[in-house]
Amino acid sequence: MTDENQNQDEPVVRDPSTGSGQADGAPEEGAPEASDLIEDETELTVDDILNAANAEVQEPSDEHLADLKRVTAEYANYRKRTEANREIERERAVGAAVSVLLPVLDDLDRAEKHGDLEGDSAFATIAAKLRAAVEKLGLAAFGEVGEPFDPQRHEAIFQQPSADVEVDTVADVVETGYTLGGVQLRAAKVVVSTPQA
Repeated sequence: MTDENQNQDEPVVRDPSTGSGQADGAPEEGAPEASDLIEDETELTVDDILNAANAEVQEPSDEHLADLKRVTAEYANYRKRTEANREIERERAVGAAVSVLLPVLDDLDRAEKHGDLEGDSAFATIAAKLRAAVEKLGLAAFGEVGEPFDPQRHEAIFQQPSADVEVDTVADVVETGYTLGGVQLRAAKVVVSTPQA
C-alpha cells in the first residue's frame, strides 16, 4: 500500500472553523504530543492530599475562627446565666425555709429582752444553736438602737421628737430585720427619734 492509499483509508477529521483536515491519529502541526502532556502533569499521591488537608486544619480560615469565637462566647454566656439562675433559686429556697423560722427568732429576741436567756439554761443553749444554724444559711439580722433611720431598711411604727438627735435615729427595735444574701427578707420595725423643730 502506498502513502496515498494509506491516507485515503484513514478517517479525516476536519476543523469546522477552518475546514482544513488531517487524518485521525496524525498530530496537528504545533500541537503538543500526548507524551509531552503526561510529562507536564504532576501525579498526586495520598500523602499530598493528606498534607493539604492538614495544612488547612492547622491554618484555619478567618471564617472558622469567627465561628469558633462566637460559639465560645455563646457557651460562656449560657454558663454565666445558668450559674446566676442556680444561685437565685438557691437563695429563694433557703429564704422560703428560713422565713418560717422568723417568728421563732422574734420570740427568742423577746425572751432575751425579758432576761429568760441568761445563764446556762437549756433554753439559752437551744436559742444559741438555732441562731448559729440560720447564720450558717446566710441569714443576717439588722436594726440596732442608735443607727440612722433608713426607710429602705426600717419600718417606723412610732415617732417621738427628741432634743438629743440631729437626724432621724432608731430609738428602739420592736422587730429585728433580716437579710439573706443580697435579699431583704423583712424590714426592721423600729421606734424613731426625730429632731425637734
